[in-house]
This record gives sequence, C-alpha cells and structure tokens, in this order.
Amino acid sequence: MEPVIAQKASYPVEVEPGTYYWCACGKSAKQPFCDGSHKGSGFTPVKTEITEAKKVYFCGCKHSANKPFCDGKHKTL
Repeated sequence: MEPVIAQKASYPVEVEPGTYYWCACGKSAKQPFCDGSHKGSGFTPVKTEITEAKKVYFCGCKHSANKPFCDGKHKTL
C-alpha cells in the first residue's frame, strides 16, 4: 500500500520543543501533521520528539527514507 502524496515538496515548520505526530498516510487535512484520517488505512503517524525551537523540514511526499523529515525523495517521484 502506498501513501497519498500530499505535496511534492517539504513542509518547512518552525517548531517548539514538544511531541509531534507526522502524517504518514498523506490524507490529513492538517499536513504535515496527523488528524486521524489514517484510521483503517494500515498507516500510523510517526511520533517525533523535538528538543529545541528550530525550523525543520517535514516530508510532504511521504516517501522519505528519513521519516518524518524530508530527504529530497520528492524530486524523483
């Protein structure tokens, strides 16, 4: 089963320390974060702990080898 490609680019997000749940299925209306749309799909969100305020680049294509972060894979899809 393949995830839905939410977008063929990363999601740059300024994050604060805390827990984030990255959408792995691509169906969330709150990209790049999970809104529960995966229920029944076989996908589960990826829990990520952020320890400092910074800008991160979350994967938008859902095919990164470095989930939940972008690794540039969207350039080859």
